[in-house]
Amino acid sequence: VQLQASGGGLVQTGGSLRLSCTVSGRTFSSYGMGWFRQAPGKEREFVAAIYYRGGSTRYADSVQGRFTISRDNAKNTVYLQMNSLKPEDTAVYYCAADPRAPDRLLVGISTYQYDYWGQGTQVTVSS
Repeated sequence: VQLQASGGGLVQTGGSLRLSCTVSGRTFSSYGMGWFRQAPGKEREFVAAIYYRGGSTRYADSVQGRFTISRDNAKNTVYLQMNSLKPEDTAVYYCAADPRAPDRLLVGISTYQYDYWGQGTQVTVSS
């Protein structure tokens, strides 16, 4: 399974970006999908996740109301729409896939719940 993230870049405070993550393979629809981020000197943290069936989502408090996660199972792609960006959103953003999602009652928000990771895409928000 390979994950390819894209869409990062440099944006001013208050701007928007949309990240995309395309997953190889035929079982994308059975994966829970998550976005995490890691700023320099900090641990990787949860940002957003979507259940394998779609619909059910969870967000970190710091991005609630500003970010939206969605998925298109026909395109094997998960998206992260980021609005009202702040300098503290600056980080490398990683997408991740949880193949055990059908066995979970809730979408995963911990790194250990995800087996497959993309290479990361840099998001920089200037003040």
